[in-house]
Amino acid sequence: MRSIKRREFLGLSAGATAAILLSQCSKAQTQGSTASPTLLPGRVINSQGGLLSLDLEANVQPVPLGNRRANLLTFNGQMPGPRLEAKPGDTVQIRFTNRLNQPTNLHYHGLHVTPQGNADNIFLSVPPGERLTYEFTLPADHPAGTFWYHPHHHGHVAEQLFGGLAGLFIVRGELDELPEIKAAQEAFMVLQDFDITRAGDIAAPNPMAMMMGREGPIVTVNGQVNPGLAIPQGGLLRLRLLNASPARFYRLQLEGHTLHLVATDGGAIAAPIELSELLLAPGERAEVLVQGNREPGQYRLLNLPYDRGGMMMGGGMGMGGGGMGGMNHSMGNMPHQSGGDTAQPLATLTYDGSVAALPLPQQLGRVDPLPEPTVTRRLELSMAMGPGMSMAFLFNGKTFDEQRIDITPTLNTIEEWELANVDPDRMDHPFHLHVNPFQVISRNGQPEPYQAWKDTVLVKGNEAVRIRIPFRTFTGKTVYHCHILDHEDLGMMGTVDIQPA
Repeated sequence: MRSIKRREFLGLSAGATAAILLSQCSKAQTQGSTASPTLLPGRVINSQGGLLSLDLEANVQPVPLGNRRANLLTFNGQMPGPRLEAKPGDTVQIRFTNRLNQPTNLHYHGLHVTPQGNADNIFLSVPPGERLTYEFTLPADHPAGTFWYHPHHHGHVAEQLFGGLAGLFIVRGELDELPEIKAAQEAFMVLQDFDITRAGDIAAPNPMAMMMGREGPIVTVNGQVNPGLAIPQGGLLRLRLLNASPARFYRLQLEGHTLHLVATDGGAIAAPIELSELLLAPGERAEVLVQGNREPGQYRLLNLPYDRGGMMMGGGMGMGGGGMGGMNHSMGNMPHQSGGDTAQPLATLTYDGSVAALPLPQQLGRVDPLPEPTVTRRLELSMAMGPGMSMAFLFNGKTFDEQRIDITPTLNTIEEWELANVDPDRMDHPFHLHVNPFQVISRNGQPEPYQAWKDTVLVKGNEAVRIRIPFRTFTGKTVYHCHILDHEDLGMMGTVDIQPA
C-alpha cells in the first residue's frame, strides 16, 4: 500500500415507563415518513438473583422502518435488540445463536470484563447456524453506565451493524441512586441510520461509501423515525444516548433547552456540565439531564450538520496515471457532511402537565486523575490506497493482522498513548479501546477541560489526542480500532496482549 493524503458525541426503563407521558410528534422527518406517536421502550431483560440469563438470536427479520417495511438484521426480532440490565458483581450468561448467512460474534462495548474465553473475546467466530454461550462476571466495583453490545467479526462489522445489530447493556449502580437522578424520568435513545433498497433490503455500499464510512438516509431513534416523548413543566428528563451508527456523527441540540451532561462512556462525571449541543461520534454514549423549564409547546431534538472531514474525491488523491487520479479534476474537494447540510429532527419533546420543579444534582461521582504513566506510545492514524479502488486504513503504517501483537502492556501499569491523526487532508477517526477505559489528557497540547472515563474518543484531522490507560484486572488479547467501522474492517485495528505483572 502507498500512503496518500485525505481531508479530514434515548426505550425507557421498566420502572419509569408509566411516568413518561405519551405525546404526538409535530413533524415527519425529512424522509417523508409519518412520525411515530411515542418513543417505544422495547423489551428489557433484567438480572435476577445475581444472574442475567437470556437467549439471543441474530436473524434477518422484516420490521417497520418509518413508513416502509425493511428486511433488517435483528437481535430477537427487535430493532434495536433487547436492553440488558445488570448490576456490579452479576454473572452474565447469553446463549447466542447465529441465524445469519455469515459468521458473527458479540462484543460488549465499554464493559470492563475479561477478553479471554467466552467473554468479551472478539477473536471468537460463530458460524452460520451455530450456537455459543457467552459467560462472564461483572467486577464488584464496575461503574454504573450506558454500555452496549454488537457484532465484532472482522470483515463483517460495518455490514452487520449497518443492518441493525445493536442493543443497550445497562449497568445499574451508584449514579442511579442519587435522589435527583432517581426522581428524573428516564429515556433511552439508540441512534441508528439505514439505507434500504426499493425491495426493503439493506443496500450494498459502493467503494466511496466504504472509504468515507457508510451512512443511510433513514435516521431512527429506537428503530422509529422522529418519535415523540414528553416532559411535565418543572420535570427532569434523563436522556441516555447511544450512537450505534457505523459512521454517522450526531451533533445534537434540543430546541430552547440546555443539555446538562452527567455521564460519558464510562459512567458519571464529577458534576453536571452545561452544554448547548453535544457531539456523539460512532460508538460514544452520553447521559444528559433536560429541565422542563420552558413554555409549554413542542421542541425538536435536532441533528445539526457536522463536517467529519475527508474528500469525496480530489486533492491529495492523485495516484499518477492510474487508480483514482483521473477523477480529481471533475469531482474536486468535497468535505463529507454527516447528516447533510441542514438540521434534521430526530425526536420531538412535548410539554404535558406540570410538577413541582425538580432540581439538578450538584455532585455526581468522583473521577480521580490517573498518576503519571510508566510507558508512553504514539499511534499514527492514516489511510493508504492501492491500485484501482483498493484501500486500507492504518495504525503506524500497518493494517490489522490477527497473528501480530502490536502492543504488550503489563497488568497494573498505566500507559499514555498519543493518538496522532496524520492524514494532512483531515478525516475524523473515533478511536475505541476494548476492556480498559481511559481518561483523555489533552488535545493538541491543550488540557482536557474536565475528567471523565471514556472508551471511545474522537481524533479529528491533524489532531493529537493523549489518553491515559490503567490496565487493570484482566490479562489477555483484545483490540483497539477506529469506530468508523468500514475503516476497522479495512484494517484500522491493532491487537493488545495484556501481560501478567
